Amino acid sequence: MTALAEIVVALLLVVGGVFGAVGSWGLVRLPDPMTRLHAPTKAATLGVGSVLIASMVFSWFVLGRPTWHELLIALFIFLTAPITGLFIAKAHMHLSWDRRELPRAEPDTDWATFGDSAEESPMVRAPEPPPRCE
Repeated sequence: MTALAEIVVALLLVVGGVFGAVGSWGLVRLPDPMTRLHAPTKAATLGVGSVLIASMVFSWFVLGRPTWHELLIALFIFLTAPITGLFIAKAHMHLSWDRRELPRAEPDTDWATFGDSAEESPMVRAPEPPPRCE
């Protein structure tokens, strides 16, 4: 393995570790769930991507052939992390906020996650207890 490849792999691993540490620190230290949500979905995803790219470069120069497993893992993470963040944010909005607390939407529009009225949303209403069998 050439010295340049070793330097590239080492730098990618250090960058991945820094992004992972920043994402973990943000998850613990940020004040509320909506800001805490960005730390793992942004910084930690870049950290994992960096480590996976370092693994690809290492296997290419050591084994002499590229491996595509890491690329598929990175693609999966980059596709699923934003979707997971969106669903966590929507759940937080429904469980913690009232519709009137949200910022105003554009004229003639409304927040799609709340439907036509807050009473129609199944997340706002308390579920009915199951019927008792005697």
